[in-house]
Amino acid sequence: MTEIGFYHLTRTPLDQALPKLLGRVLAQAGRAQVLVGNPDRLPALDESLWKCADPDWLPHGTAAMGQAELQPIWLTAEDEPAANGARFLFLVDAAQSARLAEFDRVFDLFDGNDGAALAAARARWKAAKEAGHLLSYWQQGERGWEKKA
Repeated sequence: MTEIGFYHLTRTPLDQALPKLLGRVLAQAGRAQVLVGNPDRLPALDESLWKCADPDWLPHGTAAMGQAELQPIWLTAEDEPAANGARFLFLVDAAQSARLAEFDRVFDLFDGNDGAALAAARARWKAAKEAGHLLSYWQQGERGWEKKA
């Protein structure tokens, strides 16, 4: 089964936390797909990845740009096979995927300051556990991500 990490954002917003996690994937020569729960989020997320300072270079693309196979990071609102060959899936804005088993690792990022987001993450945790996936829970702390479960 797929390893799914739930990432509880408590100290920084998604547009600051996501680039660092994506940078770690790229540093290991990995490829990532980022699935957003709301297609209206794509332009802002695309812009934040181009403008992030840490890491300072996150090459990525969207369907509007095309050439998915050339993109180390693929941003999408469609639950589709990884067009860029990604083995890492990032779920943001309560996105859900029926393709979890196609990835080596899934990162489910959620806003810890939003009660609805917390409840939705708990429901996704329960469903993933019932499906037999390997689960971990990470929370932002003073020194970075702390594994809590």
